[in-house]
Amino acid sequence: MELPVVLLTDALVYLLLLLVLGFALYAAHHEHLRAPWRRVGRSRVGVAALVVLGFYVAIGLLDSVHFHPREEGRDSTAADRVVYSPEILSLLDLWLTPLRERQEKTYSAPFATHLYAKERLELPDGRVIRDYPRLRWGGHHLADPHRDRLPDIARTALRGLLMGLICWLLVAGSLLWLQARRMGESLRRTCALAWSGRTPTPWRAALLTLAILLVLGFVAGELASKYHILGTDKVGEDVFYQSLKGVRTGLVIGTLTTLVMLPAAILLGIMAGYFRGLADDIIQYLYTTLSSIPGVLLIAAAILMLQVYMSNHEEDFASLVERADLRLLFLCIILGVTSWTGLCRLLRGESLKLREVDYVQAAVALGVSHATVIGRHILPNVLHIVLITLVLDFSGLVLAEAVLSYINIGVDPTMDSWGNMINGARLELAREPVVWWSLTAAFLLMFTLVLFANLFADVVRDAFDPRLRDAR
Repeated sequence: MELPVVLLTDALVYLLLLLVLGFALYAAHHEHLRAPWRRVGRSRVGVAALVVLGFYVAIGLLDSVHFHPREEGRDSTAADRVVYSPEILSLLDLWLTPLRERQEKTYSAPFATHLYAKERLELPDGRVIRDYPRLRWGGHHLADPHRDRLPDIARTALRGLLMGLICWLLVAGSLLWLQARRMGESLRRTCALAWSGRTPTPWRAALLTLAILLVLGFVAGELASKYHILGTDKVGEDVFYQSLKGVRTGLVIGTLTTLVMLPAAILLGIMAGYFRGLADDIIQYLYTTLSSIPGVLLIAAAILMLQVYMSNHEEDFASLVERADLRLLFLCIILGVTSWTGLCRLLRGESLKLREVDYVQAAVALGVSHATVIGRHILPNVLHIVLITLVLDFSGLVLAEAVLSYINIGVDPTMDSWGNMINGARLELAREPVVWWSLTAAFLLMFTLVLFANLFADVVRDAFDPRLRDAR
């Protein structure tokens, strides 16, 4: 078996996953949290967005399980003779091994069978001409690319379409069968109710979204086994593979930042509003001063200091992956330090209001400790603000990674991310003819993630905000 490797961001991803599961169990036993999530689950937009986000999360989790592969050609029959490669791979890398290893010479357009630039080619008769050479992997199975390429693409896409539909039928049938057992109805009646939209959960929206994603996934998978469906970059790497690898970076930036900002925002915000007086003045001075510092300058200074440290201590990093992972973690920390002030202000204002309500005043009068009052009366009543802020800030943090990488103060240049792809596309857009597919691929995946994250955030906000809920 392979040698597991736990990167710093991997450990924090697992920790965040445990916190989410713990919060889900906590919410399941408290009606004031269970009821809003029930409203989210009854929203067609919310359920459809959750299915799309689930696909992104699945890709990100597969890319967060790392290991050292065994060296090829070594005798692994005896445990003491197993030799592991210094290279660090993930389960996603293992799954996408054909895309990772099929590297061309340089640029090639989506679904192309020839390179994007002319080169000097020597013919069998000795003549030298300038023409577009054949790709090593893209469409290499075609005898006559000009004649066979489009029919082969159509047949391959149709095969992926059929496989996606079959997989969807199996998954949808299993989910509806479980729903039928839970409702005590027959499978046929459950399918009829789900398709007509007469179930509490909008199964039709969820299953149609799932069908689209599975069909697109299988079609892309079948085509990617024969072609570079999103082309290749300057060094010949598959852009589709780079785009999928960028999913984890975007999710890590958007989620791990919350682990940094949440403790400070919740603790200081509630303390400022509940205790008031000197504590309020000190905390206000702290976040006002921090907010007055330009965030980009603070991030740039921190990243430059980290680069100096890594340059002077190269022996501390066993591989480029660990070096890039440390920079990603450091970027999450800096973004968390610069983004907790907004939530802190909101929680301070809400805590100022809650400390004056009757049940809090009664608890204080009865001698209940401040920690108990905050834990039982203040914190549960501000959780909706925390949830709304987190889901609304997620898309902004994903976009922040792209912007910071574009100005070279984001993630490490060796790490696959949408920001690095956009940054690299600057020079590609100046070529003639234009190399447009790297920018387009990064834009499409980032746009889809941010769009459905915003749609889900709107549904969560409507469900948890009592003012919006009572206005209906």
